[in-house]
Amino acid sequence: MKADFAMIGLAVMGENLALNIEDHGFTVAVWNREPTTLQKFVQKHQGKKFAGASSLEELAASLERPRRIMMMIKAGAPVDQTIEKLVPYLEPGDVVIDGGNSWFKDTQERTKRLEAQGFHFVGSGVSGGEEGARYGPSLMPGGSKEAWAAIQPVFEAIAATSDSGPCVTHVGPDGAGHYVKMVHNGIEYGDMQLIAEAYEMLRRGLGASAEELAEIFDKWNKGPLESFLIEITAHIFRVKDDQTGAPLVDKVLDKAGQKGTGKWTAQIALDLAVPIPTIAAAIDASVLSSMKDERVAASKTIKGPAASFKPGNRQQFIKDVHDALYASKICSYAQGMALIQAGSREWSWDINMREMARIWKGGCIIRARFLDSIMRAYERDPQLRNLLLDDDFNSRVEESQDSWRRAVSYAQANGIAVPAMSGSLAYFDSYRSASLPQNLTQAQRDYFGSHTYQRNDVADAAFVHTDWIRK
Repeated sequence: MKADFAMIGLAVMGENLALNIEDHGFTVAVWNREPTTLQKFVQKHQGKKFAGASSLEELAASLERPRRIMMMIKAGAPVDQTIEKLVPYLEPGDVVIDGGNSWFKDTQERTKRLEAQGFHFVGSGVSGGEEGARYGPSLMPGGSKEAWAAIQPVFEAIAATSDSGPCVTHVGPDGAGHYVKMVHNGIEYGDMQLIAEAYEMLRRGLGASAEELAEIFDKWNKGPLESFLIEITAHIFRVKDDQTGAPLVDKVLDKAGQKGTGKWTAQIALDLAVPIPTIAAAIDASVLSSMKDERVAASKTIKGPAASFKPGNRQQFIKDVHDALYASKICSYAQGMALIQAGSREWSWDINMREMARIWKGGCIIRARFLDSIMRAYERDPQLRNLLLDDDFNSRVEESQDSWRRAVSYAQANGIAVPAMSGSLAYFDSYRSASLPQNLTQAQRDYFGSHTYQRNDVADAAFVHTDWIRK
């Protein structure tokens, strides 16, 4: 009896995805580079529809045609090495899937290389962590339509579901899936940084205890901010340290890690000239947090505001922080969705923006009630250039902006760093401004470097240079 699907790599994500696939009635062939890991997996799950393979040749031989083989291994060289070892055992029409967080341009190159040999290659984003992998992730596969047709029955079966259907869709050709997953992760970093800033304002501004913070975030999770990240934040505040009985979050070292996809998001945004200040601020904040020793030393010599003050109305301040978080989140998603659209144009992927919001409604880390509103915005206008131009989102930000400005002003006046909220506000104010001060910047560039400029009082004006020194 031949297996329906194969999984290469049995670390946490690969193991859980394999279990998820088997749960849905598919026979799964499995292989791992370390034989002991493979043996432990097979022994642990005796009686289930798994077929352990001692080699890639045996794995390929055990599969129905066309073969569907998914890799859940470390991105980079290990992917290319595994493909090279696997290719001799493939036949035309077989599908190889990379489910790791690979650089999308590597995925484009791999797709081109494998398709030239008659094979299909899929680069798929997988979001939701180990819990999502086990019980339903959000999946973002990119590749040919033929490849999608081959894997669609499995991917739709194992994906999370929402009231809008399975949280998976064919994103587009070659690297489109990994590109969207990269931007998804950038939005995720922005979300987490914005939540951290709200936490910092409530903790330092109000002196809120962990118990009170848990109640505040619980309440927020019943309104427009309802999301997985807000939900787990409330839970985190309630967890006690086994050693001291204090809130465990207060014992966690303030050094955030990152795996590289956030950095890629910032790099490609610069390449495509798409401003993403909220996401970039989140990445910078993570880097600054890693400079713990340097920050501790600096705190002893660099002073902040001479005096600080507490909010006069406690409930109003909580509302202000809530609205600041909500408006900033809208701007962060606006930046991320604009970056997806820019990538789609650049590489002719024809990505359906409504579908991107839909498949993030369940399974993934950024799942939120808010995504329904993004779906509706793209239903109203599939070519919407920016979420802030949608009437619904525009009115939401306008309703929140007084609170948003008060919260950011309070934080800055009291020396509380809120780079992502400040970045979102600056993005909002810049995007809505018909006139910006870069007329002066361009005049300076022409002054010192003869970079030329266009006149604003002439339609489609040609670029001209002025000898500013002799004027």
